[in-house]
Order: sequence, then C-alpha cells, then structure tokens
Amino acid sequence: MGASAAPVLIFTLLWGAVGIVLPIFVPKGPNRGILQVILILTAFTCWLFWLCCYMAQMNPLIGPKLKQTTLLIMAREWGNPIMDG
Repeated sequence: MGASAAPVLIFTLLWGAVGIVLPIFVPKGPNRGILQVILILTAFTCWLFWLCCYMAQMNPLIGPKLKQTTLLIMAREWGNPIMDG
C-alpha cells in the first residue's frame, strides 16, 4: 500500500493554481500585496495540510484493536489457522 502519484499531482496543480495563478488576477488597489500574500499562504498551508493527512494514511500510527476471537477467525478464513496452545 503506497502513495499514488495521481492525487499528489492533482492537488499540487490545484493548490498551485490558487497560489501562483490567482494572485496574478488580484485587482489593483491599496491591498493588492496583502491579498496576494493571503492567497499564496492559504494555498501553501492547505496543500501542506492535505499532504500531511494523505501521507499519514500510508503508515498509520494506530491500527485497529481486534479481539482474539476475531483474529483467530480472520486467520482461519484467510488460510493461516493459528493453533491454540
């Protein structure tokens, strides 16, 4: 189970458009620089948050806690029976 390149590429392009392309189209005015920085920082932080959440799913720190009977049934059904003893 590993990371797929497609979601990373799609979301990088999406947030790249927000952070690189949209600031170009901010109308001229006294707050243009602030609005551009807001768009850039928003795009970067949203992309970074998404990337961290996506990558955390590759190797989760906490796994499911199963009862022993559930584990024994799973092992038997998957062809690897565990002998009690």
